[in-house]
Amino acid sequence: MAEFKFPTEEVELPSKGLVYSEDNPLSSGKVEIKYMTAKEEDILTNQNYIQKGIVLDKLLESVVVSKININDLIIGDKNAVLIATRILGYGKDYTFNYLGKNITVDLTELDNKEFDESLITKGKNEFSYTLPTTNTPITYKILTGVDEKKIDRELEGLKKINPNNLPELSTRLKYIITSVDGETDSKVIRGFVDNQLLARDSRALREHIKSTQPDVDLTYLVDGEEEVTIPISLNFFWPDF
Repeated sequence: MAEFKFPTEEVELPSKGLVYSEDNPLSSGKVEIKYMTAKEEDILTNQNYIQKGIVLDKLLESVVVSKININDLIIGDKNAVLIATRILGYGKDYTFNYLGKNITVDLTELDNKEFDESLITKGKNEFSYTLPTTNTPITYKILTGVDEKKIDRELEGLKKINPNNLPELSTRLKYIITSVDGETDSKVIRGFVDNQLLARDSRALREHIKSTQPDVDLTYLVDGEEEVTIPISLNFFWPDF
C-alpha cells in the first residue's frame, strides 16, 4: 500500500519568530501542522492526559510537523497553533457559553494582536520596563511552555506545604521578571517580588505585558457591547465535555 501523506498547513506565529534565537526553528515565524485524525481524537479523550493537564500539549506534539519543541512556544504563539488546529479539525465555528448564553464565533476572523516590534531585540525573549510608582527598572520575558511547567511544579510543592494560601500571582512574577535594577540573581528577584514589589506596580506590569506581548486577539464583543475573552480549554475541541 502506498504511504498516505497527510495534508498540512502553515501557521503564522503572532510573534513573527522575533523572540526566538536564530538557531531555533521557531525563529522562522511559521509552524507547519497536519490535519487532525482519529489518532488526535484519541489523545483528546485520554483521561490520563486530561487529569494531568497535558492533553493540549500532547495534541500539539501530534499535529505539529515542524521540527520544534512545543515547550519553546510562548503563550501567544501556542494559542495561534491551537486555534489553527481546531479550525482544521472541526471547522471555523466555535460555540461557548457566557452567562448562560451560547455565543458562536468564526475562528477564521480572529486576528493577531498588533505589537511594537521595536520593543524586541531580535532573537531574545527579554523586554525592558520601568515600574511607574517606584521608578525601578526591570527586564521581563514572555512565559513559554517550559516556564509554565516549572511554575506548576513549584505551585504543587507549595500546595503541599500550605494548601490554603497558594501564591500563584507572585510565583508567576518570579518567573516573568528576569532582572531588577540590573540584578539578575534569582534570589534578588524573588526577594523583590515578595518584599518590595508594590501592588500598583505589579498590576501595571501585568497590564503592560498583556497589552504588548504577541498573541491572538481573543476578545469578542457580545451583542456589540460587552467584551469577553474567548476561552481555549478542552471544550475548545470537545464542546460536549
